[in-house]
Amino acid sequence: MAGKRDYYEILGVDRNVTDDAIKSSYRKLAMKHHPDRNPGDKEAEEKFKEAAEAYEVLRDPQKRNLYDQYGHEGLEGSGFSGFGDFNDIFSSFGDIFEDFFGFSSGRRSRSRANRGADLRYDMKLSFMDAVFGKESEISIDKMETCTECRGDGCKPGSRPQQCPQCNGSGQVQRTQGFFTLRTTCSQCRGNGQFISDPCHECRGAGKVKISKRVSVKIPAGVDTGSRLRLTGEGEAGSYGGPAGDLYVVIHVEPHDFFERKDIHVICQIPISFIQAALGDKIEVPTLKGEKTLKVPKGTQPGEIFRFPGEGITSLRNGRPGDQIIQVDIKTPTNLNKKQESLLRDFAKLEETKFTTKIKNLFKGDSTKATAR
Repeated sequence: MAGKRDYYEILGVDRNVTDDAIKSSYRKLAMKHHPDRNPGDKEAEEKFKEAAEAYEVLRDPQKRNLYDQYGHEGLEGSGFSGFGDFNDIFSSFGDIFEDFFGFSSGRRSRSRANRGADLRYDMKLSFMDAVFGKESEISIDKMETCTECRGDGCKPGSRPQQCPQCNGSGQVQRTQGFFTLRTTCSQCRGNGQFISDPCHECRGAGKVKISKRVSVKIPAGVDTGSRLRLTGEGEAGSYGGPAGDLYVVIHVEPHDFFERKDIHVICQIPISFIQAALGDKIEVPTLKGEKTLKVPKGTQPGEIFRFPGEGITSLRNGRPGDQIIQVDIKTPTNLNKKQESLLRDFAKLEETKFTTKIKNLFKGDSTKATAR
């Protein structure tokens, strides 16, 4: 056992510490480095195993006395070699973890009720369906509790048999020197029982794969990335555990005319330069139909107008956004001779007006210069 850290150092306690203090210190470390709280963290897993090994030795008076006198070498000589994996830890400390966390670790025995896995379904929606919402049916494949055996995996009329190796406890004990060690039963894998006559429908698994149609009510205002949770529509649980949930993830297709920005809708409306100059009333498409927009005289390119309350309903507070209209002034093409002549006359008038304005500007500057 060369290279192992001191068990007292691992738990952060003195050598003359009480049993209660050892238990309290281990509780803090177990909660901090528990694998369920640190998924995929290899360093946390190692610290969890290290703390469990230290606690296993220091909580036992015989092991602790042997360790105090001879260190790791003394334990190795007695046959103690630590834990092989997490199952060994949870099997040995199952009752302790219930005291620590207030519930079963869920790893001690496979016969404990386990919640089913969650499922995901990606749904494509048209722009308008996302705006107004809809009710739709989807088909999902999932594992469901076998109706033939009702989930116990046994052929109807038969029952699971008690494991003869561990007598139904899920653990086996072995004595090495002065110590009695408990490990997960290799025959039933901690279940405490085995199926001698499996169900022909699920082959002892307790679950069968089915295809199910599920109704999904999509609220108005969803957007790409929105997640709808259907409780209990995921995979079936094991040993009476609850089913998981189904998450429907929304993907909204783009629209040819409207563009979305949060709860507002944006559109561009082309108008002629005559309409921009003289003003006009035009019909603009909205999410609920057409609505009249009054274009004022002298409207400039890119000018913005709003239809309050004509946007998308907010999922948070139920209030609608606005419709934002940006005007795009189009330059006329393919003019006939009369149109060209009228525009030239208009241009001359504009040029005269511009020239007069410039002259007045310079005249004013000249007058100011003379006064000075």
